[in-house]
Amino acid sequence: MKHIPSLQATSRLACGLVLLAGQSWYGLQSMAQTNNAYPDKPIKIIVPYTPGGGTDTVTRRLVERISFDNPKWQFVVDNKAGGGGNIGMELVAKSKPDGYTLGMGQTANLAINPGLLSKMPFDAAKDFTPIALVAEQPMVIVVKADSPWRTLTDMVAAGKAKPNSLRQALAGTGTVGHLAGELLAKRAGFKALNVPYKGAAPAITDLLGGQTDYMLATPQAVLGMLQATPLQPARLKALAVTSIKRLSILPVIPTVAESGYKDFEAVDWKAVAAPAGLPPAMVKSLHAVIESALKNPAFIAKLADDGSAPMSASQEQSAKYIASEQQMWGALIKEAGIKNE
Repeated sequence: MKHIPSLQATSRLACGLVLLAGQSWYGLQSMAQTNNAYPDKPIKIIVPYTPGGGTDTVTRRLVERISFDNPKWQFVVDNKAGGGGNIGMELVAKSKPDGYTLGMGQTANLAINPGLLSKMPFDAAKDFTPIALVAEQPMVIVVKADSPWRTLTDMVAAGKAKPNSLRQALAGTGTVGHLAGELLAKRAGFKALNVPYKGAAPAITDLLGGQTDYMLATPQAVLGMLQATPLQPARLKALAVTSIKRLSILPVIPTVAESGYKDFEAVDWKAVAAPAGLPPAMVKSLHAVIESALKNPAFIAKLADDGSAPMSASQEQSAKYIASEQQMWGALIKEAGIKNE
């Protein structure tokens, strides 16, 4: 005989189903409200360098683009310079992973310093959650305008003919320009004498004065001296750029790869990072708004003005790229015996 539930039991079952449905609806609504709540206040993004520099400029342009397109996302840029970028990034690493403190890391503090310095205030491989790659900028290999070298091949030939005779001006020991120069010398098979300075300006001054022979500099630092004006001829000459593709602002200058060193690439990249342990939902939201900004034509044009280009990649690809850079620069520093002078 088929069992037929009593009216009372049926009522209890119906009430239970209604209650469960209500709980599920409220649970989903609560979850949606939680996801939509972030961010509910301005996000601090630490720039580990002084205002007005390349990293600071890229950061401010990025957050302005994000806030313009998404008014809910507001940022406060906080400059914490010192220690080759380590002081600011240490603050990021030790912050609460709540999505309201980020940092603009770059090649120097996340990939070079760990291999260069005997003591680091953070573990670059473990203390951060990589959010997104933002931009890359190559180095420009420059010589005096009246240098007899017309191409990179000419310079390398001179270096091979007289080992340790070429003097490379450095904006500082452990900079991307320094390490890119070491990588080039290794690939090309010559040895150069490194002459470190406290910044790009004095390094360029001595290059112009003939105290050094060449330099790997940022596009911003040398662009004005590469271009002739009605009142003054060009003071520097570019031999090559270290990116895979030519720069739009220097379209006639070949890449190092085009000059005979296949796949050569050495760039100063910038990436947004958060403290380790940031919830995946926040990582996803942050990556999405950054990626949207990187695809904006106006933002891309401003990057190009400085010789930079956007680096569009997934969050997972960004993390893998940073890890590969840490390994590459660390190995080069160890092999070349580079020390922080």
